[in-house]
Amino acid sequence: MAGTSRHDREMAVNAKKQLSVCTDPVDRLRMQCLARGSSGIKGLGRTFRIMDDDNNRTLDVKEFMKGLNDYGVLIDKDEAMTMFQRFDRDNSGLIDFDEFLLTLRPPMSNARKEVIMQAFRKLDKTGDGVITIEDLSGVYNAKYHPKYQNGEWTEEQVFRKFLDSFDSPYDKDGKVTMEEFLNYYCGVSASIDSDVYFILMMKNAWKL
Repeated sequence: MAGTSRHDREMAVNAKKQLSVCTDPVDRLRMQCLARGSSGIKGLGRTFRIMDDDNNRTLDVKEFMKGLNDYGVLIDKDEAMTMFQRFDRDNSGLIDFDEFLLTLRPPMSNARKEVIMQAFRKLDKTGDGVITIEDLSGVYNAKYHPKYQNGEWTEEQVFRKFLDSFDSPYDKDGKVTMEEFLNYYCGVSASIDSDVYFILMMKNAWKL
């Protein structure tokens, strides 16, 4: 999407700068994710989901540590334990990872969330809560893509590449859920200070 790669770079640089000064474990983890660009938090979420073998959407301390390690997050054991205890509000020895990701996402105004949801609903033509290649035909015009114009890619390849940018980096399944779409735009949103500019960018990009 036009503009987002520049925002990604700016955000990564800012996150790295803030990482050197912030001391709170949750903030530090957020900055490490954002330093990877818009899909950083989403990628961590996917890593945790893969680890959740019994699909109960919770993680014990061992899974939590392994998830952070697998994703390449640099964090010492004490810091990770402090973070785990903060999220384990009922002292059950388990954390709800949806809640964990919500806390990790950079804060976003309701106006921004609403415009992101509008874009998602426009793309999700079938209304089943997931954007697929079938949803995109008719909403996203592949014919203007330079690689389609020079014959390098088919229409389906253009759509697939487009979905890949929102899909999680470690598990590209060609489907984008509402959560992935929101996580992606949380990353983009973190790099844009002005609500007005963010909303304008979304409306222009998706013709809302």
